Order: sequence, then structure tokens, then C-alpha cells
Amino acid sequence: MKVIIYCRVSTEKEAQETSLARQEEELKHLAVKMNYQVVSTISKRESGFDLDREGVFELLDHIRLYEAEGLLIQDETRIGRGNAKIALLHTLHKEGIKIYTIAHDGELQLSESDSMILQIVSMVEEHQRKLHNLKIKRGMKRAVEQGFKPQRNLKNRGNKEGREKIEIPVDEIVRLRSNGLTFQEISSVLRGLGHPVSKATVHRRYVEYMESEMQ
Repeated sequence: MKVIIYCRVSTEKEAQETSLARQEEELKHLAVKMNYQVVSTISKRESGFDLDREGVFELLDHIRLYEAEGLLIQDETRIGRGNAKIALLHTLHKEGIKIYTIAHDGELQLSESDSMILQIVSMVEEHQRKLHNLKIKRGMKRAVEQGFKPQRNLKNRGNKEGREKIEIPVDEIVRLRSNGLTFQEISSVLRGLGHPVSKATVHRRYVEYMESEMQ
């Protein structure tokens, strides 16, 4: 399994330099013990209460860049504290990332309260997504009933005056969607991979794929 080591301390004190080095050393030992391949190591001095920190974005970038499947941390507070911790745990869960800690000598075991909060967040997000998709579906249905033909707006589907159909990896859209990412998040990932697509395009391709699978 490809994993990322993530070390964090909260202050700039020189004493914390030792803490960062110790975290990294212990996590490397954990990776060897569990026979994991370390593809990136991130060490930062940043507040755990702040979600807008360089370490967070570097971590998410490296997960996609190195196709990492797991994260090694000293304990859950290294990810963050308070709402920032919950937000990042939720994001990592959607990415399908397994989290392993020295504190648990294996996979992270969340507290009952944290697990409950994450379940609530996931449920609310899923219902928001369903409501959004239903609104789009109803709007499209009404437009088609009134004569709108969206397929005619593409050059390779009969309308020479229309737009070129953008080539994007539909299988990647489906994979990311199955991991719980929103269409906005998927479009951001694809843009980072060199595919300049909008959220609307991602949604349309996903719907087209699902409709074709049902036929």
C-alpha cells in the first residue's frame, strides 16, 4: 500500500523540531512494520485549529499525485483539532484513504462522538446531493418536454455550429463519484490533471454514463 507520512506541531519553538523528527522516525518504523510504501513525507509547524494551512493542501495534492491509499500519523490530533479535524477526516474518508496511527498501533479508531458527527455530515451531504440532482433532472425533463435537444449542441452529434465535445476520463469521474466527491470537487481534481472542465460538464458526463448503464 502506498502511504503518506504526515507530521505536525503547533508552534515555532525550537523544541518542537525534535518532536517533528521523532514523529517522522516513529512513523517510518510503523510503515516498515506494516510493510507499506512511503511515497511522501510532510512535516509542518501549523495550528491544528486552522483548516487553511499549507500542510492540508499539500497532503491532498500528494494523495492524488502519488495515488496514495493510506496516511500515517502519530495520533488524530496531528490531522487537526475541533472542526478542522472533522472536516479533514471527512475529506479523507471520501477519498478512500485509510488512516493509521502510532497511538493505535494500526488503523485509527475514532471516538464515538467523532464517528457520530462524521455520519451526520455524510448523511446531510448525501441528501443535499440527491436534492441537487433531482432539481437538475426535473429542470432537464421540463426543457426536453418543451423541445430542447441538448445533443444537438455538440459538433460530433449533428450540429456543426455547436461546441466540440470535451474529452475527459469518464471512468475517473465515476470512480471519484463512488468515493463520495461532489461534482464541484471532481471538476477541481480533473482540472488539476489537465482537463479544463466545469462542474456542469462533469455532471452531464456522469448522467450520460449512468443512463447508458441502465439501457
